[in-house]
Amino acid sequence: MIANSERHGEDTSLPLITRGPLVNMLQQIVSQTPAWVWLLLAFLVTRGIAAMKPGETSLQKLAVVPALFTVWGAWSISHRYGVSWSAWGKWLAGIGTGAALGWLLLGHVKLTLDGATGKLWRNADFSLLPLLLITFLVKYGFEVAFAVSPPLIANAGASAAYLLLSGGFTGLFIGKYCRYLASLRLDAAAKGWKAAT
Repeated sequence: MIANSERHGEDTSLPLITRGPLVNMLQQIVSQTPAWVWLLLAFLVTRGIAAMKPGETSLQKLAVVPALFTVWGAWSISHRYGVSWSAWGKWLAGIGTGAALGWLLLGHVKLTLDGATGKLWRNADFSLLPLLLITFLVKYGFEVAFAVSPPLIANAGASAAYLLLSGGFTGLFIGKYCRYLASLRLDAAAKGWKAAT
């Protein structure tokens, strides 16, 4: 039996899902996302995958992710809220809370100094990739929501959620970096070396 759409000469070669308004909206959002956002996602994924194996590192390399999210967050807030003390205060409160959580929950990260070569070595870290992906999705989700519906920026609940979550995830990576620094100092002290920080 021939379906009605085939009788009327409609194109049935494409799956029905590609014709829905939700899919059209998602295609529009993805197409209007700046290229640097996808490059950033690719960079974060490669960093997360690389962290799954122990390897040589440096304090500068470990500082890249927290610095990146700090700069992204600060730019977003200054762009949307200007010099609003309330907005910056919520973001900083989120950073403080996230840093404390990062310090407490990510105690497994270790950094050791090779006395012979002076190189730093970190252990395998399986938490980095999921943390990076969740952080990116949350920040990207808010950016898209604000772009699609600008009045949300003035909504107290949405604004507070954005600022606290953005700061919180940034803080997680800052806390993790601080944990690496503490681990290096402990390792250096145990071996009688001076940590070059």
